[in-house]
Amino acid sequence: MAHESRPSAALGALRAAFPHTLPVLTGFAVLGLAYGVLMASKGYGPGWSFLMSALCFCGSMQFAAIALLTTAFDPVQALLLSLMVNARHLFYGVSMLEKYKGLGKKRVFLIFALCDETFSLTSSVVPPPGTDRGWFYLWISLLDYLYWVAASVLGGILGGVLPFDTTGLDFALTALFVVLFIEQIRRRENLTPGLLGLACTGVALFAAGPDNLVIPAMILTLGCLLLGRRRLEA
Repeated sequence: MAHESRPSAALGALRAAFPHTLPVLTGFAVLGLAYGVLMASKGYGPGWSFLMSALCFCGSMQFAAIALLTTAFDPVQALLLSLMVNARHLFYGVSMLEKYKGLGKKRVFLIFALCDETFSLTSSVVPPPGTDRGWFYLWISLLDYLYWVAASVLGGILGGVLPFDTTGLDFALTALFVVLFIEQIRRRENLTPGLLGLACTGVALFAAGPDNLVIPAMILTLGCLLLGRRRLEA
């Protein structure tokens, strides 16, 4: 009986998770295509796009890595750049410890696939009543992962046969985050933390400048949320 209920639970969770991933699908379709096209323009075919997306799955760092692939390799520079670009995932991981607790082997892929967009969804979306929590979060993570990999490969294929002007495509990432942010603050309990995050980002922008605001903004936001945790939870 348990064996028969497992596919049913997974399918029900897929139906519940898929609609939440549609904004990510839209954004990743554009960004993934742009990434594949850029890789192809530098002489790296769709196979390289697939390997980078499937094994690294680090979005913004993959774009940054294009420059590293086309210049003399400096491992120290590559390491420092990766740490700076992806340091925000330290905060993501800490905040998801409780939510991913008790999910068994699913946690391995959930941790690997925790990108910005997936974090935005899994940290705010609550599984519908009767939906298996582990499968719900796994499907969100897996669908987002597949969207990115598929779009990257398609971009690599098209970039090798068709000329593309990629001007302005990088703005799709900003637009995607705006959509995800709006979806979060539409819930009343997320409005105050969302506005607090905006305020902390503004302070970090003023203090550190646009090129160095991510880490200060994360630290400032985390500190404010921890200090006001009891009031926010109430």
